[in-house]
Amino acid sequence: MARWATGVTVVTTRDAEVDAGLTVNAFLSVALEPPTVLVSLTLVADTTPLLERSRTFAVNLLAADQRAVSERFARTIPPAEKFQGLPVHRGATGAALLDGTLGNLECRVVDWLPRRDHVLIVAEVVREEVGRDAEPLLFYRAGYATSEGGGRLKLPPAPPR
Repeated sequence: MARWATGVTVVTTRDAEVDAGLTVNAFLSVALEPPTVLVSLTLVADTTPLLERSRTFAVNLLAADQRAVSERFARTIPPAEKFQGLPVHRGATGAALLDGTLGNLECRVVDWLPRRDHVLIVAEVVREEVGRDAEPLLFYRAGYATSEGGGRLKLPPAPPR
């Protein structure tokens, strides 16, 4: 799967007064009418049970210069540390919407499909927010693409054989 380039998102949720989130690249559009998306989360992630209870979440589409945000949310650290000092705002669902992204989708869960060690979550988009116009953060060959400016991205080199 390292040969499949993907965009990088951070999925956030809020249950009671607790924020949680994690880096996700298993994200796709399922339907346009009504707008429906799918995310795949590991069952052992600390965000998964909160999202299951809240039944709402946000998908934050990361820009190429937000690699540090992706790396922060990919770490196994307490949820509060992931958000510490990070500028966010709230939308209709209450989930944290990360500032400076390409955009945010607020979603309501319609199907919860456990599969092996992951859960496939199908959700209707209830609100969208267009962010800034920038290059996307891409993940390929176990590394991040880097921006060369002018809308050009450089993919990580192939590992030596």
